[in-house]
Amino acid sequence: MADTKTITAPFRGDHVGSFLRPDRLKQARQQRQNGDISAEELTRIEDEEIIKLVEKQKEAGLQSITDGDFRRAWWHFDFLENLVGVEGYEPESGIQFKGVETKPHSVRVVDRVDFSDNHPMIEHYKFLHSLVGENHTPKFTIPSPNMLLFRGNINKEIYENESELLSDLTKAYQKAIQAFYDAGCRYLQLDDTSWAGFFSEEGLQMIRDRGQDPEELKGLFVQAVNESIAKKPEDLVITMHICRGNFRSTYTASGGYDAVSETIFSELNVDGLFLEYDDERSGGFEPLRHVKRDDLRVVLGLITSKTGELEDKDRIKKRIAEAAEYVPLDQLCLSPQCGFASTEEGNILSEGEQWAKIRHVLEIADNVWN
Repeated sequence: MADTKTITAPFRGDHVGSFLRPDRLKQARQQRQNGDISAEELTRIEDEEIIKLVEKQKEAGLQSITDGDFRRAWWHFDFLENLVGVEGYEPESGIQFKGVETKPHSVRVVDRVDFSDNHPMIEHYKFLHSLVGENHTPKFTIPSPNMLLFRGNINKEIYENESELLSDLTKAYQKAIQAFYDAGCRYLQLDDTSWAGFFSEEGLQMIRDRGQDPEELKGLFVQAVNESIAKKPEDLVITMHICRGNFRSTYTASGGYDAVSETIFSELNVDGLFLEYDDERSGGFEPLRHVKRDDLRVVLGLITSKTGELEDKDRIKKRIAEAAEYVPLDQLCLSPQCGFASTEEGNILSEGEQWAKIRHVLEIADNVWN
């Protein structure tokens, strides 16, 4: 199994974070929604399933350990709607993916945005931290601030535009990051689908149709991320997962990183980038030439979380070698391209196939870097 202790996070063999929800957990969440069990009973079941998940991750050989998003319905809304000044609501339709649509849910800004120490995910992290132990690293994931800037419905009476929201939002994220750090977190990941809008002409046109200038929006996204993490403690690793959408094994966006590569690889001040490279939609490795920092780790998402079929090991090794023509091998890592369950519904593969994928990542990483 991969000797992931050879470097700090992100690790040679790593993962994005979410895992398929067990049937027991799905049933409990439905029972809670129906009013058949109490919130305390649901929490107890979540706790028990997370305890099992932590042990499964250790047994698989992972160094970074998450709670699998087991307390969440969505990878992003659950965090955002618990910010001060933000609420969840049910729009007329869901998010459109390739051939399938999510259930309707979104978030809107209804007051000045802030972060409260009562945000439930601080306690969620503390529970995970208590389980992991000294020989592994607890990892927690939250949506990038761009997800509220780009996906949130903003009340114009509160903030006239995204630029006005930015100041309060980045301060809220600074507070959140410090709160996670104070709870013991040293590995935090920002998940972000907003960059995918720049990957294709279709996405760029969608930005224009919203009345926004792509170049100005790009600068706003960089500012949001960099200001949010500007005050992070030195020993806190913050990575970003740049995603093209992941719901029931489908996607929302296509296109390579070319159009926004200089921005992503040269201007973001994160410690690592988790990149999707699992199919032809992702483009080539040439944009990686814009990686200038020798302390930036690039995690290649060459293993798909969308299907259970295992990739050919030699082909994956060859692709890692191709990426190493642009970024030194010592700065590269390997992971699935996304989580296994960005929403509670999960991707279309079995739990057994999920764990085989994780072991596959770690075995290849062990072959390449050891």
